[in-house]
Amino acid sequence: MTRDDDQVNRNRFATIAVGAAENTPRFNHGSTNDVVAPIHLSSTFEWSGRDTTNEHEYSRESNPTRAALEKQVARLEGGEHGLALASGMAAISTTMLSLVPPGGHLVSSDSIYGGTEKLLTKLVAGHLGIDVEFVDAREPENIATAVDSDTDLIWAETPTNPLMRLCDIRSIADIANDHGVPFGVDNTFASPYFQAPLELGADIVVHSTTKYLNGHSDSIGGAVITDDDEIFEKLAFSQRIGLGNVLSPFDCYLVARGIKTLPARMKHHQENTMAVARLLKGHDRITRVHYPGLESHPQHDLAAEQMSGYSGMLSFEFDGSLTEIEAFVEGLTVFTPGTSLGGVESLVEVPSLMNPDQVNNESATTDIPETLVRLSVGIEDSDDLCEDLRSALP
Repeated sequence: MTRDDDQVNRNRFATIAVGAAENTPRFNHGSTNDVVAPIHLSSTFEWSGRDTTNEHEYSRESNPTRAALEKQVARLEGGEHGLALASGMAAISTTMLSLVPPGGHLVSSDSIYGGTEKLLTKLVAGHLGIDVEFVDAREPENIATAVDSDTDLIWAETPTNPLMRLCDIRSIADIANDHGVPFGVDNTFASPYFQAPLELGADIVVHSTTKYLNGHSDSIGGAVITDDDEIFEKLAFSQRIGLGNVLSPFDCYLVARGIKTLPARMKHHQENTMAVARLLKGHDRITRVHYPGLESHPQHDLAAEQMSGYSGMLSFEFDGSLTEIEAFVEGLTVFTPGTSLGGVESLVEVPSLMNPDQVNNESATTDIPETLVRLSVGIEDSDDLCEDLRSALP
């Protein structure tokens, strides 16, 4: 496994999550000794003179609250540098547009978030003329076949949204290293608590902080983490100057606050999701459950090897019509119909009903079954969640 399972190591991660946003011993922020990093709303900072270098001058380029969060997310992922951006898509687009020139070559896993797919097909390929090659990344050999001397970036998402597929991060990282190509991983579904792509050899990690890092469904944001100085300089220029995709101070505060409870929340998310997955697996109207924590998942062994847990997302295929699925959703009282994920509350999404473009798209890189249901399992009582599903299923 990526992280040792002993209690000492797990406590170290939790300690980082609680205290990593604080700058100095005893949480000393300036002269006020704040225990919590303050929210700095100022757009500009007083010039100290020609002989003094200001740490912060203008908040788009640098802000104390954002700097604290960026340090926090970098430490959580074991990276040297972190950047906080205006959304998860801002983090992804900043990474791709900074590292892949017009007319360049990008290799991506074919099972990815619908927004990322649209970015790659419509803007990156359609507008910038970049050669985007989609491959089934469950087999590293497919990545190896697609990468050549002209490749500028390898991109993967693991586990994937919404099919919960995995890619072998270490194997793909070895391929990327052999070709001198940067390798980026969207780690949103796993969170840094359950998966550490940089430790497995990836060069870049991206998160939608909207999801597990914030954890409370009240902030939109994104983050990029890397331990490569050259990559960081390119990304930081795009974030602060080229694209200006910075996260607001108040949102930085919300994400930093959410991260403090990340370990406790992720443990609860996983426990509940395992209980829900086992319930669904035994139901006669469910044909397939997609959850890496189940031994029946075709990539369970890989998940057990490169993850220290299986997180709180699952999907399942329903044996019935869309009308029956809609009745099932309407019968739920604890799960709320919604298209986001990673919050403390449980959500249910039916892509074919709530996001039909993702399912009925002829150019989609991966077929999503019409009867697929995705669950973001929250931290409510697991018995209540299971009873809610049991009561609503026909």
